[in-house]
Order: sequence, then C-alpha cells, then structure tokens
Amino acid sequence: MKALVYEEYTTDDNFEKILKIKDIDEPKPKSNEVVFKVKAAALNYDDIWGMRGKPIEIPMPHISGTDAAGEVIAVGDEVKHIQIGDRVVTNGNLTCRVCQACTSGREFDCQSRKIWGFQTGPLWGGYCEVTHLPEVNVVKIPDNLSFEEAAAASMTLMTSWHMLVGRASIKPGQTVLIMGGGSGMGTFGIQIAKLYNCDVIATASLDKLDKCKQLGADYAVDHRKEDWHKEVKEITKDLARKKGKPSGVDIIFEHIGGSHWNKELTLLKYGATIVTTGATTGYDVKTDLRQIFFKGINVLGSTQGTRAELESGIHWMSKGKIKAIIDSEYTFENAAEAHKKMLSGRGMFGKILMKPE
Repeated sequence: MKALVYEEYTTDDNFEKILKIKDIDEPKPKSNEVVFKVKAAALNYDDIWGMRGKPIEIPMPHISGTDAAGEVIAVGDEVKHIQIGDRVVTNGNLTCRVCQACTSGREFDCQSRKIWGFQTGPLWGGYCEVTHLPEVNVVKIPDNLSFEEAAAASMTLMTSWHMLVGRASIKPGQTVLIMGGGSGMGTFGIQIAKLYNCDVIATASLDKLDKCKQLGADYAVDHRKEDWHKEVKEITKDLARKKGKPSGVDIIFEHIGGSHWNKELTLLKYGATIVTTGATTGYDVKTDLRQIFFKGINVLGSTQGTRAELESGIHWMSKGKIKAIIDSEYTFENAAEAHKKMLSGRGMFGKILMKPE
C-alpha cells in the first residue's frame, strides 16, 4: 500500500527533501484492533514537530497523521462493537486503559499516553492508504457526516471541547475570548462557546475576521495589531454595561502562546480562567505574576481529551450545531505544500486535509 514516509528530520523545514511516498505492507489486525481504509486525514501542528524532531524525537521511519477517517475492512477476534463496513474516525489518544487516571475518566493524564501518528511507530499513523488502531481508539461516524468532516474534527474538536467544557467549565452567558479564531482549534472554540450561548470575541488576522463572525463570533479583533488587547478591553467594557456586570473576559481559549500571553492575562476578570494547549507561536513566555495572584486567575493546562468528549462533539456535529471548517485538500504527492501552508498560516481558515489520492 502507499504511505507518506520520512526517515530523517529536517533542520530547515525542507519538507520536500524528507517526505517520500513509499510502498509498505498492508497491516493485519491484532486481536483488539480494527483496520480501515483511509478516506481523509487532517494535518496538525505536531506533524511539523515530528519532522523537526523537536520538542521530542520520534520513531523512524515515520508516518504522521493523527486525525483520520475511513471505512473498516478488517477486525480482530476480540473486537465487539465495530464491524467491517463501519465508517469510523480516530481518537488518537493511546492510553494504557488500566491506570488510576484512565479508570477515573482522565485518560489525558495517563503517564503512558502517546499521540497516535506523532509519537507512535515505526510506520504507524494516518497518512497511508490503510491503517489500524485498537477498537477503543475509533469512533463511529454518523451517516450525515462525511469522512472529510470527521477527519477535520477528530483531535481538534476533542481538544477544544475538553478545554472549554472539561477544563474551563464554561457557563452560559460568559464572555469568552477565542485566540486564533481562524485555526482549526479556533473554529471549533468559537462554535462550542456559541453552543453555550456565550458572548464570543475571536482574534485572527485581518483577512479572517469576517469569517470568524460568519462562524458565530460576536466580535473579531486583529491580533497582529500591537494594541489588539486594548480593543478587546473596550469590547468587554461595553458588554459589562449591557449585562450590569464587571468588565473583562471570563475564559480565554489559548493555544498560540508567544508574545500575546501577558496581554491576555490583563483582559481576565477577577477569578477568571485561561486554559491553554499548545503554543504555535512560541512556548517560552514571560509571565507577569501580579496578574495571576492579585486577580486570583485560574491558569489551566489542557492536552487532548476523552473519548466521551470526542463523542459529544461528534453528536453536536450530527445535529448541525457544530461544523468542521475545511480550508483545503491535498494528495500525498503535494504533502510538502500542505505542511508549508499550515506552517505559514497565511490565507488559511480551518483544517487542511490530505487524501491518499
């Protein structure tokens, strides 16, 4: 079968040099596994981290791809709930299933956890014609969702749901700031916050602001402006007057890091929450501790989520309340171009998909 493989890291983001289409053996299922034909897969930033070998080294030779959807073509002897012909999407959170964290519903805290398609291998990920996973790591796709929509959701939807619902305990009527509203994470963050009937402020580059509003954001601010946070502050003052409540943001949905961090902290109300995952513009930030201790701010870390949270998100997608935003589609032959687009972010709104053909 055809697979997108690399056998060395890149030091200069020269993806063309390392990404190769190779013919490898088609997998056969272990007793607890399902094998499925990949119809669509979605890019994530950890694909780039993998090719760089930073912040962690990964198994070689390597197949990336954490988010994939397709049709089941084989099942192991112990598989109970998935059948040949079922349409499935991946839950890329591989855990031990038996530790205290796993058995208490916190599989995201499992010390043995690995992200499929990033930390796994050799040659085990979604960018191939046929792949395999344990039964517990696939979720059935409702009939009214396409493979493309499901692949574009997968880890990004699960992570966004976990951040806002599982970690930040979002409540109706709150003011929520979604950083990077034009990204895959941001597009789901906007929709989840609106599902909870919150006032949503999204940040994005200038060319994406109208799209954020079309997706449901009540306000959209260009975060490439040096004083973007001052504009957000004025919006929260106006909202406060309308609500008769103190001004400021109740929850910040943070996944971009970099130079925005301290500006974000100044926007939070007393006792408010910032929940963060990833750091696409830089993770080595300085923190003004006064903003945290004086206002009693909750700083929450978040990584991936639970299978139940993915299923919740998929449920609301099937009801038309949340939709996957697909920026573009590429074949494996154009994988380097796809990854360059994701890295630059220019003109990108939503998720980038890749297909075997």
